[in-house]
Amino acid sequence: QVQLAESGGGSVQAGGSLRLSCAASGGTTFSRYAMGWFRQAPGKERDFVATISRSGGSTYYADAVKGRFTISRDNAKNSVYLQMNSLEPEDTGVYYCAAEYLGSATPWIRNYNNWGQGTQVTVSS
Repeated sequence: QVQLAESGGGSVQAGGSLRLSCAASGGTTFSRYAMGWFRQAPGKERDFVATISRSGGSTYYADAVKGRFTISRDNAKNSVYLQMNSLEPEDTGVYYCAAEYLGSATPWIRNYNNWGQGTQVTVSS
């Protein structure tokens, strides 16, 4: 099992930027996990945002964030990041980091069995 801890959330105005970080711990090999970011708006289901392969060589984004968000990882630091630019009010929600052991960087929630506690992102118009 890997423990995940998100940070970097906050409140910004539309058009602003935030960078989320997710630190992994637990004595496991971070590079064995594909990593994903998901978000949940109030009253809505948790949705896929972005995912990155174990090596970092492949990424995949939800259409709603493509061109605005960038996922990256640093296996030496056991961390994954989400750079969010041109934020919109519709991006508001709790953002969760998730890990998929020996995964293939998929967008499906059911494949991720390690989750962080989430960090709140609020974008005002």
